[in-house]
Amino acid sequence: MSDPQPLSQTDSVPYRVEPDARAAELAERFHDLPEQSETGVTVTVAGRLMLRREMGRVAFASLHDSSGSIQLFAGRAWTDGFAEFTRLSLGDWITATGEVVTTKTGELSVRVASWQLLARARRGFGDKWHGISDVDTRYRQRYADLWANDGSRRVLLLRSKLVSWIRRWLEDQDFVEVETPIFHPTPGGATARPFTTHHNALDVDLYLRIAPELYLKRLVVGGFERVFEVARVFRNEGLSPRHNPEFTMLELYQAYADYTDMMSITENLVAGAAMQILGTTEISYGGRPLSLSVPWRRATLTDLIAEHAGLTLDLDMADEEMRSAARSVGVTPEPGWGPGKVLLEIYEKTTEARLWGPVFVTDYPKEVSPLARDHRSRAGYVERFEGIVAGRELCNAFSELNDPGEQRLRFEAQAAAKAAGDDEAMSIDEDYLRALDFGLPPTGGLGIGVDRLVMLLADADAIRDVIAFPTLRPETF
Repeated sequence: MSDPQPLSQTDSVPYRVEPDARAAELAERFHDLPEQSETGVTVTVAGRLMLRREMGRVAFASLHDSSGSIQLFAGRAWTDGFAEFTRLSLGDWITATGEVVTTKTGELSVRVASWQLLARARRGFGDKWHGISDVDTRYRQRYADLWANDGSRRVLLLRSKLVSWIRRWLEDQDFVEVETPIFHPTPGGATARPFTTHHNALDVDLYLRIAPELYLKRLVVGGFERVFEVARVFRNEGLSPRHNPEFTMLELYQAYADYTDMMSITENLVAGAAMQILGTTEISYGGRPLSLSVPWRRATLTDLIAEHAGLTLDLDMADEEMRSAARSVGVTPEPGWGPGKVLLEIYEKTTEARLWGPVFVTDYPKEVSPLARDHRSRAGYVERFEGIVAGRELCNAFSELNDPGEQRLRFEAQAAAKAAGDDEAMSIDEDYLRALDFGLPPTGGLGIGVDRLVMLLADADAIRDVIAFPTLRPETF
């Protein structure tokens, strides 16, 4: 496409326009109109000109708005500025006014009586038949990708509908939506490396939140029995098909509940979302069938290791026996790892990716679960589960630890690990411990990765496909 000249004063671009019809509305209203019909209905539409072809004294164009596309039918005999219309560039924003008609081929169209340029497109949108195919360009220039690739628009619309539905569903369950701080004086709520910033006026370092958990539980202490937040969180980690340094979590907490209640909420929320968004719980992911119907399977972490790796393991076995089992499957235990950490590494190496699911993997080692309550019947374990769907973690949930003395011991163990070089370990949050001194009732907590749920429902294999503007290496201009 040639580079258009700058807009001149004679272009008379308006400051605002008032379209009174959208493409999808016209298609629905006039879907059964016979070919070569006139309606007597005059409309004004607005959008981008994405296709155009000329046939002598007439020209056809495809006008795209946020709802879909409608054909524009222009002619030298009835269109003001017909010659200028035929010189418009693909991607130009215009408004067009005319009667709704169908052509002799039956194509629903606006027969353009007048039109006006709204903005020129000085860059192209890729091949008109295939859109933008370069993946890096699609992510960097999402503003172009959304016009050139219908699939990208559909995924982001799905995401919007999903988040909106989740909010309504939780409110119907008497959960209250809240907002908690993004700047944290003490990083906590998950094991991850935080981003650090500095507040000049207070002259203190702050951390972008890695999870809203500890603040949400403070609200439960304060008397909010059911709370949730759709929270943007930040973790200073690498990029992968499943990881972006900033992503969205749904976290919720319910007083008087435990991790079995969180299983029920999870499976019903996900199955309900699939029905609402896709109309079914029987979906396909990566070309493989997957049923999200309720109930989901429950199985302990150790039972699943035995099932998929053929290893019978437990925390009461000798340390060297556990380490030997790890080495046999390609895991090299580090000196500071206790048996719980070794067990988790064996599970992640041999089992997690093989769980098509959905399955609730229950009963994690206490060593790797600093915020979960001790298991009521299995020493060394906690009441925690992860929901695994299509070989990936979708959610994490606990019966929440509510004993301030035990929580302090867990924090101190994390602080010792941090001092020994584990930059993902937690710090001691004295204010949270003070909150627990006021009393946290038995509470169930749940965190669901919103981006991963969108990936599942959209059949997307990379998290960057479901985030409008994913994190990328900066360009050099």
